[in-house]
Amino acid sequence: MEAWKLKIKELVENMNYYLYDITFGPREGELVLSVEIDHDDGITIDDCVKVSDVISTYLDEADPIDSSYGLEVTSAGAERELRTYDEIKRAHGHYVYIKTFDQIYEGTLEDVTESDITIREKNKQKTTIFMTDIELIRMAIDF
Repeated sequence: MEAWKLKIKELVENMNYYLYDITFGPREGELVLSVEIDHDDGITIDDCVKVSDVISTYLDEADPIDSSYGLEVTSAGAERELRTYDEIKRAHGHYVYIKTFDQIYEGTLEDVTESDITIREKNKQKTTIFMTDIELIRMAIDF
């Protein structure tokens, strides 16, 4: 990872947020540096503004990117994919969508180990799923 991306990760984590992703590239004819953040209590507009101010100050001082670009700080999203074991662990107690090789599950994430996860489905049934069987796990909205 480039040094400036590592510095942004450090700044975000020092503010007690999680860095979900950093992308830099063209969007609608302009270059955009997009920083996606997360927090155990969710993300508000005020959180995005606060993090944006800190990142913007760093970028203005260090000037690590040669071209002109816009900065965008956003939430990782209500239905973001959980890509790592740590992200899955942080989702404990939240509603998730899980796709395995042969089935789809939705429920509240109740337990996470390195080998499996347990969810409580809407019918109150507990289901344990092996990590190796999961093709996709993401946050979901419980209707």
